[in-house]
Amino acid sequence: MRFVIIGAGRVGLRTARVLREEGHEVTIIERDDAMVRRARNQEFTVVEGDGSQESVLEEAGIKEADALGALTGDLNVNFTASMIAKHHGCRTVMRIDEAYREGIYRKYAEEVDEIIYPERLGAIGAKNALLGGTIRAIADIAPHLQVVELTLTQEAPINGYTISELELPADATVLAFGKRDDPLEIPSADESLETGDRLVVLADYEVLSQVRQLIVGETANQAMANAGAGGVN
Repeated sequence: MRFVIIGAGRVGLRTARVLREEGHEVTIIERDDAMVRRARNQEFTVVEGDGSQESVLEEAGIKEADALGALTGDLNVNFTASMIAKHHGCRTVMRIDEAYREGIYRKYAEEVDEIIYPERLGAIGAKNALLGGTIRAIADIAPHLQVVELTLTQEAPINGYTISELELPADATVLAFGKRDDPLEIPSADESLETGDRLVVLADYEVLSQVRQLIVGETANQAMANAGAGGVN
């Protein structure tokens, strides 16, 4: 997938690194000279300029991008860039810095797909918001371990099973379970698994593709490609 990230600060650059490590194409927009140099030193493609300007966004490839992350500390830049990106058909993720403003921006920026603030959501969370979908990474516990939240689909082989009937690979375990729209809880053995339910799983990267096949219903080839790249989509 192709992403445009506005802002090469702490949140923006970390998000860009996570996306690149998972095999995605990332272009960064930044207007601060020092931050531009830092991003280029890390071998990112960087467009210098104001991310709220349509011409700069077009130079960064917004017309071909799948999603835009407006992750600067400037609310006006983030808001304007998100509106322009939405016009070009992108998924949009907008950063705000104060939690109390979230309701205001959700009310007046209804077209923005996700609103995040770093105090609650770091680089992994920003990446999940950009990707959307039925699988999201929660944390990398170790180089070979990841905690993921997966949403059951209609195609999942385990749809209709109970927790006690669920057989995950040896190097994966269920940590929490939540019915559709309900809070996550410690799972009980007789809980039924239905479309829209969520499972939080701790898994070794080696078995992530098998876990994805069981819970999300991906084909073997899809799961192998996505898990192999660390993909969460």
